[in-house]
Parts: sequence; structure tokens; C-alpha cells
Amino acid sequence: MSDGQPAWTLAGFETQLDAWIAIEQPSQDLVLVVLTWLVGRRDDPYQGVRRQQDMPNLWFGTIPGTDEAGTVVTCSYFVEESTRRVQCVVLGTLNRPV
Repeated sequence: MSDGQPAWTLAGFETQLDAWIAIEQPSQDLVLVVLTWLVGRRDDPYQGVRRQQDMPNLWFGTIPGTDEAGTVVTCSYFVEESTRRVQCVVLGTLNRPV
């Protein structure tokens, strides 16, 4: 946006990040990679993710740089175009292939 503000408002990402950290106990390096990706959703929530065909406005993707021992961190969220809001549904670690 021209005034320097993020184009999208994020909701629920902090809660999901905290839950993921509590369950998975990832390294600080992995947390930083995930946090950087999550914050990037403010600028472009569509980058590197795909729409889920069975649910309108639900998007899913793997987080680049999170491959570890056959697992990868993933995130699902709803994109609300009318309010420019991105609502996190779940952040978690899945086994490959996803």
C-alpha cells in the first residue's frame, strides 16, 4: 500500500504459532523461518499457496525452508477479500509427501 501499511490484516496466526511451538518444540532457526513466512502473508497471502477446491477462500501451502527429516511445516488459512483479512486455521508439521 502507498502509506507503508500492510495490505492484509492477519488473525489467529500468533495463536497457531504458539500452539505449534508448544507441540512440536522446533528449533529457534525453524521458528524464525516459519515466523518470517507468516508475517509475509500481510503483503501477499496468495504467494506460494493453493486454493482448496472443496472450501471457498481456504488456502493451503507448505512453508519453504522447513523440510526436516521427511517432514514439512504447513499452513491453512481463509482469505476474506472484502475485509482484506487472513484468518489462520492451522499451522502444523506433516510428513512428506504432502
